[in-house]
Amino acid sequence: MQIGHLGEIAGILTAICWTASALTFSLATRRAGSLAINIARLVLAMGMFMVWSKIMRGYWTPSDATPEAWKWLSISGLVGFVAGDYCLFKSYSYQSAKLSMLIMSLAPPVAALSGALILHERLTWLNGLGMILVLSGIAVVILKRPEYQTNKSRFNYPVKGLLLAFGGALGQGVGAVFSKLGMGKYDPFASSQIRVITGILGFIVIITLAKEWRSIGFSLRTSKAMKPLLIGSFFGPFLGVSLSLLAFQHTSVGIASTLIATVPVFILIPSVMIFHEKLNWKEVAGAFLAVAGMAVFFL
Repeated sequence: MQIGHLGEIAGILTAICWTASALTFSLATRRAGSLAINIARLVLAMGMFMVWSKIMRGYWTPSDATPEAWKWLSISGLVGFVAGDYCLFKSYSYQSAKLSMLIMSLAPPVAALSGALILHERLTWLNGLGMILVLSGIAVVILKRPEYQTNKSRFNYPVKGLLLAFGGALGQGVGAVFSKLGMGKYDPFASSQIRVITGILGFIVIITLAKEWRSIGFSLRTSKAMKPLLIGSFFGPFLGVSLSLLAFQHTSVGIASTLIATVPVFILIPSVMIFHEKLNWKEVAGAFLAVAGMAVFFL
């Protein structure tokens, strides 16, 4: 059954999933460290993928994928999961999840440019208007003056955190293009599983070279990190990433990445309801502007 605007709907659902994963992974990273959480979340997600794939497709692994799919999706896994997500998770050690996800809003322009160069994708003027509205809304929130700063830093915006988050945006934007290039019409969940397999192998190499296995094992033994890790693994690399590939499959990477980048808008809701943060008029205006931009994609 064909669903109208399936790619756009999947992009919004991805943003909702990544809002949950950003909050939970931020908490888990502060308790167990970025390397430990990165490898653990992929291993947990791999188990979820194996169960899902066996039930839905009859395969434990994506053994039915073509060599071409394996090549490009593996590159996507290295660029997105390993390089990009390592930078993003490392940024959580220096700043809040909200600020990191705000910087990640640079991923759509990177994805749109990469999509134009590699996939020869073109955007209509209406698509361009939607992207401008969404990114403008996110920018309004970004430019909000922080209401407080931590005692750990003299700066409101730590340079290391900003640079690491930008590295995450670069990895996500370029990785999205390689994902679409390798996936074609192949199953999005199986495609995500290939990326996870590559991600696990990549982090095994990093952890081995860094000689961090003992410290990672010690970090993961803390029960305080396991609950947010499990929740984040479900909404992040399992469900969220699979929905993002579904979005890339049914619309341009520029549009999909723009909708996925609305995490900063969605993250305002739990910031108020769970963490009791106060919103100012810029955040509210930015949210409405971003929502207006999302609506344009459905016209």
